[in-house]
Amino acid sequence: MVAGLSERYIALLRGINVGRARRVDMADLRALVAGLGYSDVRTLLNSGNLLFDAAGTNSTEASARIEQALNARLHVPAQVLVLIAAELAAVAAENPLTGIASDPSRLMVTFHSGLVDSGRLERLLQQDWSPETLALGQHAAYLWCPAGFIKSRLARAAERALADSLATTRNWATVLKLDALAKVQA
Repeated sequence: MVAGLSERYIALLRGINVGRARRVDMADLRALVAGLGYSDVRTLLNSGNLLFDAAGTNSTEASARIEQALNARLHVPAQVLVLIAAELAAVAAENPLTGIASDPSRLMVTFHSGLVDSGRLERLLQQDWSPETLALGQHAAYLWCPAGFIKSRLARAAERALADSLATTRNWATVLKLDALAKVQA
């Protein structure tokens, strides 16, 4: 990124607005992130999907700033994974399961930081999860959960494998919406 030019970022907050715990109003979240100096802040759905523009920062710095502000100002401890728009576009483009999955709400994408030990997820590839399917990409794992995420043995195994890592999951429909919004703003 050239100094002074704005880059489009996507922040994925882990575990907010799921059930009754860790509730965050999206208007409050937008205001919090705008207050950090980021611009064109938008949210998608009510589950911690955020788009914003910033210059002179990187994903790691933005993630840390948003996490700290969430905890300090809204009293909500949450992990935040931040991607640049090009990374999200790559995750969407490389999905090898689009020809297999018939329901975008049951095709899951688990985003993870580059710090994840890929061997943990690769070991899951050696098991038969039928009728579920797992595929790995550079920044994400793709899980086809035809009976749904909550009932998925594969999803539980992936969560255990990534338990101490920065990782969060979105369904394919949400990924496509985020990617489209990021491209509109880019």
